[in-house]
Amino acid sequence: MRKRIYFGDFIGPYWPEPRELAPYFSDPSGEAWPHSRGNDEWGLYAEGLEGTEDILEKRDRVDVVLVMTGYPNLGVRLLYVKWDGRTKQREDYASKGDLRRLGEVVDSMHGTPMSVGLFVPFANAFEAVKEFIETDGELPKSIEWIADRDLPPEAFPDPGKPRL
Repeated sequence: MRKRIYFGDFIGPYWPEPRELAPYFSDPSGEAWPHSRGNDEWGLYAEGLEGTEDILEKRDRVDVVLVMTGYPNLGVRLLYVKWDGRTKQREDYASKGDLRRLGEVVDSMHGTPMSVGLFVPFANAFEAVKEFIETDGELPKSIEWIADRDLPPEAFPDPGKPRL
């Protein structure tokens, strides 16, 4: 399996030890989140899971990404996307925050509208990131997830809707 990270100063073909990422998740206000380079979205990537490492064609491999978007005083929205090239099926999951807030919207630093109901506290997000690393890309069980197909329309913010 090939691992890759894009997270603050961690950029390259590896995953750091969870303790190295812990400080970024330690402040509930989000002040420790790496907003360098004008970015609030980061990711951990794994290519060639489940014995597919030697397959060159992406469409035939098993790959996974854990996308993390941090927002001050809200926490982190986690997205888990797994492509299984053997079955040609994709699984998409979002962290399950307070689903009563799905209709509330904030913008990422890139202007992407995001549902507040999909954010979890920084500390909980860290547990999921730690578990993702320790299990080599498995869907973490330390937080609740919701499949994209199970999300109601209000979870997909309208770009023209007022923001918090």
